[in-house]
Amino acid sequence: MNAKITRINPDQLHETPGYHHITVVEAGRTAYLAGQCPLDLHGSLVGPGSLDRQIDQVTANALTALAAVGAQPHDVVRSVIYVRSDDAGVLGAAWRRLTDSVIGPAFTTASTLLGVAQLGFGGQLVEVDLTVALPD
Repeated sequence: MNAKITRINPDQLHETPGYHHITVVEAGRTAYLAGQCPLDLHGSLVGPGSLDRQIDQVTANALTALAAVGAQPHDVVRSVIYVRSDDAGVLGAAWRRLTDSVIGPAFTTASTLLGVAQLGFGGQLVEVDLTVALPD
């Protein structure tokens, strides 16, 4: 684990489904990953119409991006998840699939889940934006 990261859930705030209200990072280097999209190596959309397949591609891409900076999912200090839906059930299912994924520990930190009307690529259903405290 990254000793520079402390995650806090104050007793005075509501219980969360796995994330923390506050993440504190001691001085160090930080990486800001661009929003990871459900695109393959050639820039083609993976899983048109399938949120699950798109989440799987996003998590694979995020894992690759983390590795490129020498980080792992537990080094993530902030996540923002965008899902193209206004249905609470769809948002909840997306959250569960992400937290159960290969980058699941990334979502135990300060995290925001948003339902949105549109994302950058035609047919895109999900995007994940990560901020990382780089290990020494």
